[in-house]
Amino acid sequence: MKQTRLAPLVGVVGCLLVLVSLAAPYLLVRTAPGSAVGTYYAEGALNPLVAGIFALVAAIVLAAGRDERTDPPLAAGVGIALGLFATVVIAVWAVTVPEQVLFDMDAPAIITYHRWASVAVSLLIPVASLWWSRTLGLV
Repeated sequence: MKQTRLAPLVGVVGCLLVLVSLAAPYLLVRTAPGSAVGTYYAEGALNPLVAGIFALVAAIVLAAGRDERTDPPLAAGVGIALGLFATVVIAVWAVTVPEQVLFDMDAPAIITYHRWASVAVSLLIPVASLWWSRTLGLV
């Protein structure tokens, strides 16, 4: 597979992983997942579900650029911007959400790593988009 097609594919997979990461607490919380996870996401300075919207749009743009339905340099740039926005939103939320909210939820202990795993996964989008722009000779 050519590098110019692999990098946006990694970006799309990163976008999907962000969406899976944001949905994971709904599957992990045992008692009243809707209200517990709603509180968990609402406690931070920013709601991380906004990053889910950025990831969804980035997935569409990166896939369109990969298939050349959109100008690949433009798609790579949009992927960088949306990926950085998603990462910043999730990072601000991860830093500002109180830990007590995590301990109040009836969920496995692995939920304590959810915030940081979400930040790490969100970094795939801008990194893959930067990789793509480098393979296109833009950087």
